[in-house]
Amino acid sequence: MPIDSFDPANYSILDTGEEKDFTDLVALASAISQTPIAFINLFDEKRQSAKAHVISNSAEHSFRVPAINAGQDILIIEDANGDESFLEDLFISGQDKITFYAGVPLVNEDGVILGSLNVIDREKKRLSDEQINALKIIGRQVVEKLELRKKAIVSEDTIRELRYSNLFMQKFAAVAAHDIKNPMSSILLSAQSLKVRLQKLNDPGCLRLVDLNISSTNRLMAMLDDMIAYSKSPSLLLTKKTKVNLSEILNIVIGMVNVPDNFTIRVPVEKHTLNISGVAVQQIFINLLSNAIRYNDKDQGVLEIRFREDESNYYFEVEDNGIGIDKAYHQKIFANSFTLKITDRYDQKGSGIGLSTVKELTKALRGSIHVESEPGSGTTFFISLSK
Repeated sequence: MPIDSFDPANYSILDTGEEKDFTDLVALASAISQTPIAFINLFDEKRQSAKAHVISNSAEHSFRVPAINAGQDILIIEDANGDESFLEDLFISGQDKITFYAGVPLVNEDGVILGSLNVIDREKKRLSDEQINALKIIGRQVVEKLELRKKAIVSEDTIRELRYSNLFMQKFAAVAAHDIKNPMSSILLSAQSLKVRLQKLNDPGCLRLVDLNISSTNRLMAMLDDMIAYSKSPSLLLTKKTKVNLSEILNIVIGMVNVPDNFTIRVPVEKHTLNISGVAVQQIFINLLSNAIRYNDKDQGVLEIRFREDESNYYFEVEDNGIGIDKAYHQKIFANSFTLKITDRYDQKGSGIGLSTVKELTKALRGSIHVESEPGSGTTFFISLSK
């Protein structure tokens, strides 16, 4: 029997108890064929195992059925009397007289036999075309349920791996944030000490630089605290909303990215107050602004951020006059680790992490993002975030 690629572990079905779905199908096969015995037998490389059975006036049984080739859609023996070789292959404990047998191979989409759906009678019998067709249909339903079981197992394994991956990333983010926070604390203390000394020297220019250092470090420390908090509980992206000033967030982001002299960033002039996770919004714009700067080939680069809101959502448009993106990649660019395999203005290739992070953050904030772009004509990202 061709079972070369059948791995029963993929189905977690052998040696399992009765299940109503399979028992119902067996009962239906018994009723349609008008036979007192019906059962499903499943195979692995070494043995057969009954999954469900219906036998009149009997209790526990063991089963063995003859081999059915994958090319056969049904095997029918109307009268097994005198066919010793067939009867040697067919065995049901407690049943001395077996005359009629019909078996439908359970073949998956790869052409591998998983087992068979079997009906048996103690008397000679001939099935009608309708009965034969019905048994084949039930056989296909059995296979569909087995395949659904397999897919459910794969899904459970995938979910388990994703949970493990998420836990790992949460731990990694927390450790990385702590590792970054330690030297930042040292920088802050050094700057504060330097400020005390410069105050004695009464040097306004140096004091302004030190104040800038201190304020920037404090902002970074606050971001790291938020990163640590979110790594421990990602749900805080939704629950820990604060009132933030959009202009202040965008100015912080602009101060954190490397903006060339020939690049102009335009932000909304009006004052807007958002009730949202500030650190998530910062991360979204850090990635979008960095990409817009890196992949701009114009003599004068321009990026414009537009904003509006309604009762339910905040809406952002981030438009640049860069190299643009072919329509074929408008969905793919948000996939993790996907890159266009081109170098930026600094002769560096992307990692494929930035836009996938933006996508995940907008999703976590119950929002969405899509892009409109043509090669050579710039790019516009459209973002909506739930209030």
